[in-house]
Amino acid sequence: MPTFRQRFVVTIVAITTLAACGVVGGYFLARWITAQITEIRLDNYASQLMTNGENSAAELREALTAVDASPYPVCSPAEIQYFNALIDQSAFIIDTGHMNDDGQIQCSAKLGRPAQLGNQLNPDFTQQDGTQIYKGLTPYRDNSLTAITLQRNHSFVVYTPLARMYIEPAPLHFTETVTDAPTQRHGLLLGESLLAGPEILSTEGKDWLGDKLYATRCSIRFFSCVTAFTSLPEIVASARTRFVGCMVSCGLFGALVGLLLSLLYRRNKAISKQLRRAIRKGDLWMLYQPIVDLESGRIAGAEALARWANEDGIPVSPDVFVHVAEENGFVCELTQWVLRRVLADFATTLRENPDFRVSINVTADDLNSPAFLLTLEGALAYARVRPQSLTIEITESSAVRHEAAIHTIHALREHGHKVHIDDFGTGYSSLSYLQDLAVDAIKIDRSFTQSIGTGAVTITILPQILAIAKALNLNVVAEGIETDEQAKYFADAKQSVLAQGWLFGRPMPAEVLQRLMADNTRMLVEKASAPAAVESVA
Repeated sequence: MPTFRQRFVVTIVAITTLAACGVVGGYFLARWITAQITEIRLDNYASQLMTNGENSAAELREALTAVDASPYPVCSPAEIQYFNALIDQSAFIIDTGHMNDDGQIQCSAKLGRPAQLGNQLNPDFTQQDGTQIYKGLTPYRDNSLTAITLQRNHSFVVYTPLARMYIEPAPLHFTETVTDAPTQRHGLLLGESLLAGPEILSTEGKDWLGDKLYATRCSIRFFSCVTAFTSLPEIVASARTRFVGCMVSCGLFGALVGLLLSLLYRRNKAISKQLRRAIRKGDLWMLYQPIVDLESGRIAGAEALARWANEDGIPVSPDVFVHVAEENGFVCELTQWVLRRVLADFATTLRENPDFRVSINVTADDLNSPAFLLTLEGALAYARVRPQSLTIEITESSAVRHEAAIHTIHALREHGHKVHIDDFGTGYSSLSYLQDLAVDAIKIDRSFTQSIGTGAVTITILPQILAIAKALNLNVVAEGIETDEQAKYFADAKQSVLAQGWLFGRPMPAEVLQRLMADNTRMLVEKASAPAAVESVA
């Protein structure tokens, strides 16, 4: 057996491995969640910036129209005062005035009327409606303030676009680009310089490019686009709390799963090894449940049922330990032990009572094993018991679509064994299936028996099962009979039915069943002789 140290090491390795997998899974889960949230935020941010930009552009063009409509002489003190009044009406326009045809500022609200004209200014962009855009003109350069100048005809306005924009904190960034009509060049107007092609900067939509996520919104009215962007490292850095939370949570979950799997593995391995030791030492025991002929009341047979308690003395369900034996590849050893035990308990009884039969359950592995028939016949020969005295019970699933199993079933019947299908109606039942197997009897599952007198839907299936058995000339054994009403239902059927259930006896040791059989035989003899005695007295 593994030492405590070995089991401890296996447990630690399982917990550590699955915890690490959980941490990695948590990282990718947090990354996916954060990416989804960031995509939504980024798209909303680009839409908001575009809306603000369009509102600003519309207001600026209205200001240019107002400058063009000045009622005062050009660059007169009255006009400059008029310009100041326009500026006071806006929160982000910082200057407005006139330029001449050479791109020189003639006058403005901020500069007044210069004594001499400045240098000729060249626009950075010219839009399709003729509006010219200048970035960072010399009089308005300020390291702490971004100023953009728009000129149309001889009027211009200077504004600070960021004054009315909401700037998202990291990890979201933006860039605003404008198309120059003469050259069709797409250039930066505001925001951060972005190394991306026109397919990103001038096309609406969202997209990942490398480790960067982009969301672009464009204005058809003002020939500009806003691209909001961020990068995966920034996303991770900004959502550190979420990442740590997901990684810790998933890591703890992985550790818990590792612990549970380790305990389950150890439990299964322990059960497997304990069961194997029990089979080899003979530490299991057998109980037998009587099977009664309803017509005569005679105990016609018994089903052999293996029982086992683990090394802590805790009983283990047959469904559990048979499954463990199947999963670990030694169920044939279990069947061989049952066979030897049954013959040891009932060899004499079977030789003395040719009409009495004991049923044993076999599995798919048994039916598919080439050694099964040889082992069975050898054990019967050694015990001097006829094959007819030992009935083989199989489940529907153990034989369906297994050619080797079907071949074994036919060979069993050729040797004289009766073959019954256990738990009939719960698996693969069909007429063609029963004909292919050519069995002797079906055992009706207790779930159908329990429906008698309850009004359950399954009660409607019982007559059909009985009809199928009658049509195929199959005997019937009804399992799970616990009440007189259930017994009467089958006794009233127009065919012979054997019955098995707590009404006739719970599973019991061999010697108890043998005493019950003796009492049953004596009772039947007395019952048969009673009419003759009454007649002689008369």
